[in-house]
Amino acid sequence: MATPAFEDIAATFDFLDDWEDRYRHVIELGRAMPPMDPAFQVPATKVDGCASQVWIMPRIENGRFDFQGDSDALIVRGLIAVLHALYSGLPVEQVAEVDAQAQLARLGLDEHLSAQRSNGVRAMIARIRQLAADAG
Repeated sequence: MATPAFEDIAATFDFLDDWEDRYRHVIELGRAMPPMDPAFQVPATKVDGCASQVWIMPRIENGRFDFQGDSDALIVRGLIAVLHALYSGLPVEQVAEVDAQAQLARLGLDEHLSAQRSNGVRAMIARIRQLAADAG
């Protein structure tokens, strides 16, 4: 199960042969995200377990999950954008059903991120799932 926005990212990754091009694309996705208001970059929205500073704030409308996120690292902002594409717009009860690791493996991210970044992605996924569970 993947959203159309995530499928667009997967199609772009299929088109890009070189990992450096994919890496740049992830960074561009992060740059294209609207910045989070610094007033929301507080301990309550901070994601523990990430080497970089990461904040995720949920937005639930009509039972659908969305979130705003930000980071002090460009690649991490891009990873937040990828996760946003994966989860945004889903009914809150479906968020937990997404096999995020399998979807990210389709992009090759599991093979090309450092152990520290992979741990951070897992922490972001856990936070997103918890936020959706709390909203449901």
